[in-house]
Amino acid sequence: MKKILFSSLFILSALASNAQDLEFTQFYANPMYLNPAFAGSNGCARFAANYRNQWPALSGNYVSYAAAYDQYFDNISGGFGVILTNDVQAKTLNTTNLGLVYSYHLRINRKWTALLGAKAAYTQKFLDWDKLTFGDMIDPRRGFIYSTNDVPRGGSRGFFDASAGTVIYNKNFNIGFAANHLNTPNESLIVGESKLPMRFTAHASANIPLGGNSKYKNVTTIMPSILYSYQRGFQQLNIGTYVKYSNFTAGAYFRNKDAFILTMGVQTDQFRLGYSYDLTVSKLNNGVSAGSHEISMQYLVKCRKKSVKFRTISCPTF
Repeated sequence: MKKILFSSLFILSALASNAQDLEFTQFYANPMYLNPAFAGSNGCARFAANYRNQWPALSGNYVSYAAAYDQYFDNISGGFGVILTNDVQAKTLNTTNLGLVYSYHLRINRKWTALLGAKAAYTQKFLDWDKLTFGDMIDPRRGFIYSTNDVPRGGSRGFFDASAGTVIYNKNFNIGFAANHLNTPNESLIVGESKLPMRFTAHASANIPLGGNSKYKNVTTIMPSILYSYQRGFQQLNIGTYVKYSNFTAGAYFRNKDAFILTMGVQTDQFRLGYSYDLTVSKLNNGVSAGSHEISMQYLVKCRKKSVKFRTISCPTF
């Protein structure tokens, strides 16, 4: 009964308030979602897929998916990509976004390169009214047994969405900034207007090899990173580090007032697989929510011949 009430309140509050975007814990494993400037940053073709199940113990959980392709092309002096995301909230509110991404790669000097990216996307939101519950459906002793007198109002909306970003990097460091929903589209599913607020994201990471002069091939590398995002009052700060040795990576992060995160991954020249678990530390607590699970996969296609214009960017894989 408590889970049903929680889900109902969750959906109704989501409809009445300003929405926040879905977030992936392994933000570098979904680079174009983090920042459109990352399109083509691998050089050769890259295919990526992400799955996230947030608070699986609740009937009002989030389930999110993403799939993406990007590649660097000499004839456009940058990268091109396609990204598809889908987010389902409490099996009731469904949001799908399809975007095309372009990133211009600019050499600043011998050490530094800048990426300037933009994304044009179409978003479709759908609300399943049959799965909503209302106060007039509740019997004090028997729970939800009545039919509601509420009349469905709307339930779907599609809109154009624009984003832009930049990344500056050298051999061992990168820093970037992205702005999403530049046109603040109307996402109201019922009556009236509800502007989707702009989301601003800043991120940075470093690639620090330990024992760089070692004669051994497998050198331990630490990759500290930080992410800060803001969306009309909602703030998120992720800070932590990865440690990489040979083909294996492990990391620990903290997301402010929300979760302690453990991540692990394995990678080869062409394939990457990562898993992370969010241990909830907010008032919701982990016992009620069961935390969050996330899986990421990438397949890197081998180039026949890499462009001499392309510069590799060093950043965390997961």
